[in-house]
Amino acid sequence: MEENTQTTTDNIELDINADADIPGNTHLSNPETETDPSFEKLEEELQEQKDKYLRLFAEFDNYKRRTSKENLERIQTAGKDIVSAMLDVMDDCDRAEKQMQQTEDIVQVKQGNQLVFNKLRSVLLQKGLTAMESINADFDVEKHEAITEIEAGEEKKGKVVDEVQKGYYLNGKLIRFAKVVVGK
Repeated sequence: MEENTQTTTDNIELDINADADIPGNTHLSNPETETDPSFEKLEEELQEQKDKYLRLFAEFDNYKRRTSKENLERIQTAGKDIVSAMLDVMDDCDRAEKQMQQTEDIVQVKQGNQLVFNKLRSVLLQKGLTAMESINADFDVEKHEAITEIEAGEEKKGKVVDEVQKGYYLNGKLIRFAKVVVGK
């Protein structure tokens, strides 16, 4: 009985490893030369997907280049609006300077300068700049920079007593802290 078992086992081993001994062209080392129609269809779909991928990649690359160029242009012309508005004020400053050199009337000079200052404030206000009101307000580290503290009495303790430099908001966003003197 042992002989039969061994012979059966030998036959199985021969069947498993006997690929090279099988006649014909169905060997693993020699695949069929005929192509399956579904294989050709898959190759076409793969080619289409590769083409779509390359087009999408090129389109995205163009998008990145275009937005980068637009951002650079936007940065370069960001101040154009405010500078254009300030040109009128600059013209008024030139006229005021010329008038100061020609006249000795201090009242006229003061009035002219006040008009220029008011126009400057008006243009900046139109562009969204607002001054921070700090005097007599509670000291806030988020808005104020304390330069010094002075004795100001109990009612002024922790409050802004004087403003050395104004703070400003641009369209509601803090762009400069106010430099202040705080009471203690």
